[in-house]
Amino acid sequence: MKVLLDNVNIFSNSGPNHFGSKLIKYLDKRGNQCMLPPQEGADIKLAFIESSQIIETLPMALRLDGVYFAPEQNYKLRNGGLSQSYRKADGVIFQSEFNKEMCFKYFGEHKNYAVINNGADFEYMDSIKPLGHPKIDEFETVWCCAASWRRWKRLRENIKYFLEHSGPKDCLVVAGHVDASEAVIHDRIFFVGDIDTNSLYSLYKRSKYMVHLARYDSCPNVVVDARAAGCQIICSSIAGTKEVAGPDAIVIYEEPWDYSPASTTNLPEISFDKVITNGYNTNIDMTNVAERYEQFLKETLSVSTKTS
Repeated sequence: MKVLLDNVNIFSNSGPNHFGSKLIKYLDKRGNQCMLPPQEGADIKLAFIESSQIIETLPMALRLDGVYFAPEQNYKLRNGGLSQSYRKADGVIFQSEFNKEMCFKYFGEHKNYAVINNGADFEYMDSIKPLGHPKIDEFETVWCCAASWRRWKRLRENIKYFLEHSGPKDCLVVAGHVDASEAVIHDRIFFVGDIDTNSLYSLYKRSKYMVHLARYDSCPNVVVDARAAGCQIICSSIAGTKEVAGPDAIVIYEEPWDYSPASTTNLPEISFDKVITNGYNTNIDMTNVAERYEQFLKETLSVSTKTS
């Protein structure tokens, strides 16, 4: 099967593109041929987030990251392109049940869909060595967190959780660019800024815990990769993170959200008092994820009325 991947930049390390590179590798390993525009001759198009161009004669599956819902984001206007791609798609892939429910609320139900979580490249992860650094090696237990830091990613809360639940021989390594206003000066917290994928994986391999209390994530790749590296995940019960965090995750309970418009900057307080059992044990191996993508793309081809 020839798959045209639309709106994917294999040279970017952002979440969707990082996953896109892994998906290309594992779909190709299964005997498919992944293509990038402007190549022609595809059997089906797989668009990430929204399609850059609707081709009426080419069947299309859409992989959605989520929807805009914040009043300060002018969410109704920004959802316009997503909604158009959603309506035109022959099939839709949601990254999580949370992702699906959000899209159903804002765009309506889709007749052909699958929930397929993001996956980790265990084969590549196994080749990575744990991080070694003189300052970090002074500590017995390493914690980590990583994101493209925005307010709803909750860096402050991640740091607070670490300080309240760690011992004097624990340290926290924060990856990703952090504004000066968010940085905390502490002798057990290290800010390493933006680092490449290998360095990030090396950090995960060295860490025992990843704390990721982000409120609105659909299916964070950093959590998927950290879990694959052996980290125990600490996350919120809100949104989709818990779905890929693993059965041993420490899930901090928050009051349910009905997906109504909400601010991404003025967040509810989170209390660490109530921990709940995680009911999800999702398979995050890219071998499995790519097989499920291939199956859904073939099913979408079979039901599409378009001819490529």
